Amino acid sequence: MQKALIYILYTLGEHASLVRRVALWAVLAGVAVLLLHSTTWFESGYYTLVDNPPNRGAKALGTDTFGDRVDKIAYLDQGWSAADSLWYYNVDQGSDLLPYDFFLSLEQAGSQEAFRSDRNMNHYRYLPQTKSHANPDALPVGMVADQYRGKKYMGFTCAACHSSQVDYNGVGIRIDGGPSAADMDSFMHDLAASLDATRKDAAKKQRFIAAVLKGDEYSNAEQVAADLEIYTLRVQAYNYINESPTAYGYARLDAFGRIYNRVLEHVQTEETLLTALTDIVGASYQVPANLRPVLTQDNRDHVMGQLSYLLPHDQLQALRDRIFNRPDAPVSYPFVWDIPQHDFVQWNGIAANAGLGPVGRNTGEVIGVFGTLDWSQKPGWTVSSVIGGQGFGQKHISFESSVKVHNLKRIEQRLASLESPMWKDPATGLPTPDKQQVAKGEALFNIYCAGCHANIERASKDRRVVAHMDNVAREGTDPTMANNGVDYKGFSGILRNQYVSANEVGNILLDTKAPVAAILTKATLNVVATPDPDKWFFTRAADWAVDLLSAYRSNYIQPSVRSGDYSPDTTASPFESLRSYKGRSLNGIWATAPYLHNGSVPTLYDLLLPACETNLKPADGKCRPASFQLGSRELDVKKVGFLAPANGKEGFTFDTTQPGNSNAGHEYGTRDTKRLPALTDDQRWQLVEYLKTL
Repeated sequence: MQKALIYILYTLGEHASLVRRVALWAVLAGVAVLLLHSTTWFESGYYTLVDNPPNRGAKALGTDTFGDRVDKIAYLDQGWSAADSLWYYNVDQGSDLLPYDFFLSLEQAGSQEAFRSDRNMNHYRYLPQTKSHANPDALPVGMVADQYRGKKYMGFTCAACHSSQVDYNGVGIRIDGGPSAADMDSFMHDLAASLDATRKDAAKKQRFIAAVLKGDEYSNAEQVAADLEIYTLRVQAYNYINESPTAYGYARLDAFGRIYNRVLEHVQTEETLLTALTDIVGASYQVPANLRPVLTQDNRDHVMGQLSYLLPHDQLQALRDRIFNRPDAPVSYPFVWDIPQHDFVQWNGIAANAGLGPVGRNTGEVIGVFGTLDWSQKPGWTVSSVIGGQGFGQKHISFESSVKVHNLKRIEQRLASLESPMWKDPATGLPTPDKQQVAKGEALFNIYCAGCHANIERASKDRRVVAHMDNVAREGTDPTMANNGVDYKGFSGILRNQYVSANEVGNILLDTKAPVAAILTKATLNVVATPDPDKWFFTRAADWAVDLLSAYRSNYIQPSVRSGDYSPDTTASPFESLRSYKGRSLNGIWATAPYLHNGSVPTLYDLLLPACETNLKPADGKCRPASFQLGSRELDVKKVGFLAPANGKEGFTFDTTQPGNSNAGHEYGTRDTKRLPALTDDQRWQLVEYLKTL
């Protein structure tokens, strides 16, 4: 019955004549009212019947640029059907990087090969897919079309950063919810270079415009050329704002640093920008006539992109450094199985999962990955602005955006059924762990590790994950990300004089300059409270009410205190608890290399060694590598991590001496203490063998 109903509904939209449509709607009206409230039911049927490409659309490319060879793709049993995976890959969350036809038509800077080619996307470690109904242009996992205010954009979904692949003996093992190996920073810089080359090279530009005009988004070459200028500047400005002295490389991103900067760009006012420019140039600064319209507009969308061609370079650089913070703390993409079951999430536990927490967290993520932010000042007040804590004043800030809050809630619901990948899954083809070694390793785990990394039943519907927060000073791991989360401040702009709840210690009044963590909290709350401007009035109102109510009523995670050894928040330092890192259950840890929050340790075996600079080497003289190569997905089945690129191929060199890259800390069991002796080398291998089984 399910397939029959889905087929009829699909036919209504695709093939049926007007008469047949009217008749079918009349028959199905009562059934639709009862059944279509369950979007999961409908989507499962849709993807099973209509969009069901072989092997979930995964594409094997043979030998790649890092020497990895993949001839076939395998999926593991993670509690998701093929329909679940395909929906997760293709569900739109409101990310608008650039016009969709631009992405399809763009050539690489140094050749005529498509920028979006499988070979190029795989080089950045995005996962290639075949063409399907929901993915008609065969974009990689996590890249989709978004419709916003009548325009079609290419943007990212959750799956772009939270899907992965581990290769072994010619098989690519796809991991839903796994930490991406993507090099997004290089992707963005190369995208900017390709757009700039297209703008400047007459032949490229001609080919590009001709290709874009084959779509249905543009009617003439002048429109294409104008948007090419706009989006080239936008991508360049994004990269300029987010310059980092520390290279990210594969499998890492300073997501919070970039989210912080996008929020700061979009809350600036004429007053804050003029104050900053006056401080930079001097008290005699006179605003040039061509600059005035940018500074005085109500809408703050992409203000740095607009200023980038109006200000001299030295002023632009000084303005950037005055307004923004350096995103210089790249961390590994988190794996997201068990995320809905956590009390606190993110490496530093900044996001509580209670109440609106999951929707707010995911809203911040979309802000970071290019959601269109049409934030502007308007007269009076609205229900949304009151819910967002702006009060009943004579003016309010409208937080309309492309963010698909309704879809974000559904994504979180779908993730609740995702389970961690198992090494012993027959689809992996991985060697069976030694049972005797596993038993010995389990005993060691209970002594050395279980205090912070509790074991859970991966498939239990009642599982809960308590994040064990450890103070970075005592943990000894690189503190950059945690410190940035607390110390970074910015101009509050349009949010000045608003109040923000600061964890358990009360409200913060946003001064001219305020903690960016507080500014982000206020902004995301208001975005969540604002109905989707693209939807029909009644649908918009219904979704808005359901989303807000269900976010509270259906969330089984209740407010709770943090667990662990951390410095608590105080009225003097309301975000102090963020100077800590999270220890969590390690189920599926074998598929999540490299390790530590900043990805500074290549394998699980290396994690059981001390950092070399501590001068506390074991008797055998072994310590964690000071540098290693990233890029390959080929699994090291002994040490558990990724091998270096094969056949002389060069990847990204991770240098632990660079700022933010320290591999020190979390050195439990690497040296004798009053409570426990250091692990022997045999014991390290036993522990690694056990970790494969979680």
